[in-house]
Amino acid sequence: MQPYIFPYLGYFHLIEASDTFIFYDDVNYIKRGWINRNRIGLNNKAHRFTLPIKKASQNILIKDTRVNLDKSWQKSFFSTLTQAYRTAPHFDATVALIEGTFIDQEENTISSLAIRSIEHVYRYLEIKPNFIKSSAFSPETRGLERSERLIQITKKLGYNSYINLLGGKELYTKEHFRHHGINLNFVKSLDHSYKQHSDNFIPALSIIDILMFNDKEATKHLFHNFTLI
Repeated sequence: MQPYIFPYLGYFHLIEASDTFIFYDDVNYIKRGWINRNRIGLNNKAHRFTLPIKKASQNILIKDTRVNLDKSWQKSFFSTLTQAYRTAPHFDATVALIEGTFIDQEENTISSLAIRSIEHVYRYLEIKPNFIKSSAFSPETRGLERSERLIQITKKLGYNSYINLLGGKELYTKEHFRHHGINLNFVKSLDHSYKQHSDNFIPALSIIDILMFNDKEATKHLFHNFTLI
């Protein structure tokens, strides 16, 4: 899966469903996608935040796409976080986690920053997943047709099963993967509502929102609230 900055819960369901999770960092950057943006809850509504990209282009790989988190952007971002969550029960711990991700990162790649955001969440939860970057593990498969590359990477790892998000059903079929000796499944997130500032639950927000309102054990419980289809 492409690395996303502080992604939504479904992304973590995909990680938890996997023995080995591969950050797909050597595919092209997606403009106006979710790689460098997400949503938090502000004034009981979904509010989108976006990390500024330097010369955004869909002709540049994610691992080579640079961000520029200057002091002005960081000040504005953390001011918005404070406005949104200052009374949340786990505000201090979550802000510290985010600060640790962004510290000294005025200019970096969106790939390294997004991956670090996910790694820091797992470090905070004291879980040790198995992460790999496609650019490091299987660069020779770049240029293959989309499903063919996934099949080759899965086989190279020694697995016979590949898991994708539910939206992948529009791109891949179980029959095609089965023809190549790979079982294909999709992660379906189950009910994952939790107490926010109001009773009007806002779904599909960044993991930031979950961490603000849930302690470590409750977050881990939400991480496992999925099924495979």
